[in-house]
Amino acid sequence: MEFLHTGVDLIVGFFGLFFLTRILGKTQITQITTFDFISALVLGELVGNAVFDDDIGILKILFAISVWGSLIYLLEIITQKWKNTRAFLEGRPTIIIHQGRIIRESLKASKLDLNQLQHLVRARGAFSLSEVAFAVLETDGTVNILKKPKFEMPTRNDFSMTQEKAILPFSMILDGEVLLDNVQEAGFSEEWLQEELKKQNIKTYKEVLYAEWLEGEGLYLQKMN
Repeated sequence: MEFLHTGVDLIVGFFGLFFLTRILGKTQITQITTFDFISALVLGELVGNAVFDDDIGILKILFAISVWGSLIYLLEIITQKWKNTRAFLEGRPTIIIHQGRIIRESLKASKLDLNQLQHLVRARGAFSLSEVAFAVLETDGTVNILKKPKFEMPTRNDFSMTQEKAILPFSMILDGEVLLDNVQEAGFSEEWLQEELKKQNIKTYKEVLYAEWLEGEGLYLQKMN
């Protein structure tokens, strides 16, 4: 009877966690943040203790999964609807290499040393920091890099091509809201952005899902569905 009770609890816990991950979406796995990792540990601990505790029944297992899952889901809704909460609740990407120069202040703020940086950069296919033009520490702890043009594959040196300056794109509109800091950092004003939108028959930022500017390419955008 004891084995049957444990088996039933395991089955209920398994399907409860399965449906919870389906509801929360794939990004909970592929883009796990520090908070997501802790949440997964806590949720697993709740279910694990419930399975092997005879005093805890199936309803309590489902209750624990539902409450914790609801809190995570509520947090996702908040970050989707209110952009200003994302930096606090999810963190924000940090540029740790800019135009080939390592930003020590960013490394210290991110609790990252050079050995860890080298490891993360090697994982992206750059075995020397001198190959990297830009490196961004993402909120999930991974690093994405933009190599210097001469180190891109195939390399420009192989074809004796003119080397060009590495260019970082600027996100200017996210979820219908303008990122004025990025617009100004790119060397433009809000008036310029509005004029660019008018050229594409767009009247308000709310019509734009995503817009970025890249030197030499201009403004790329995608409208709301």
